[in-house]
Amino acid sequence: MSPRLRFEFVPGYFEHDGHPTGPEGGFRATTLPALGIIQQDYQDQAFTAGDQDTQWQRLEKHLAVLNAAPQGCRHKVFFVTRHGEGVHNVKEREVGRHEWEAHWARLSGDEKTTWLDARLTSKGKQQAQDLRSFWLHASQVDKVPLPQTIYSSPLIRALQTTSLAFQDIPELRFEPIIKESLREITGIHTCDKRSSKPSIEAEFPEYQIESGMTEEDTRWKFDRRETLTERVEVINNFLAEVFSEDSSTFISLTTHSGAIRALYQAIGHPDVWVAAGAVVPIAIKRNS
Repeated sequence: MSPRLRFEFVPGYFEHDGHPTGPEGGFRATTLPALGIIQQDYQDQAFTAGDQDTQWQRLEKHLAVLNAAPQGCRHKVFFVTRHGEGVHNVKEREVGRHEWEAHWARLSGDEKTTWLDARLTSKGKQQAQDLRSFWLHASQVDKVPLPQTIYSSPLIRALQTTSLAFQDIPELRFEPIIKESLREITGIHTCDKRSSKPSIEAEFPEYQIESGMTEEDTRWKFDRRETLTERVEVINNFLAEVFSEDSSTFISLTTHSGAIRALYQAIGHPDVWVAAGAVVPIAIKRNS
């Protein structure tokens, strides 16, 4: 019998939970209308959903009931965004996965471009802008709650995605928090080496940087790549912090493919790979 997870995903709310897993077959989860929320009635007796409520409004009330239960499990919905296409993604497609891993990922760039702490391509920027359009429509029409807290990886492509997706959305408090825990699995690949803290502060002054971030990137190692198991522990610590210190129910994370896979493993979620520039919803509970 496997040990009970401290944090678990809650199935049954979103189509995303049942999508194909793994890289085989080429499936990548994309942003679904209304985030693929499953139409259903919730069996709470503490409220009666109005006839005009959208499914998201019903879910919001349902979670409020669950979270109000004495000594109950705490529930949150995470809007998990994978950054838009980066210049490193283009180079990897050009040379192939094997050559990328064996040679190119270890370099800072080629004669045409630099992928050290890789930035978004034009396509990646458009993907992030499309996310803003999605949020405007989803929040107004489907009544998807806007995130009450926004967390982002400190890597430039994630910060660019967060800004393009969420800045200037009415009724959204844009005060994103940078968390090292959300960066890509790190080491060897220069695209995953963080820029210095002063340069991030200069380019993204509206972001709050978590305390403890070093001036230079001390986590990235040129000769060793972090393992998925190691990152799962980092994600567990991040979830513990969020569930204990952040009262928000609806939270946005801008992160990376490897970090998303670590999140899945931490909460027991199927390994559904996510397309660049897509957002997927995951309900997570902290077991009491």
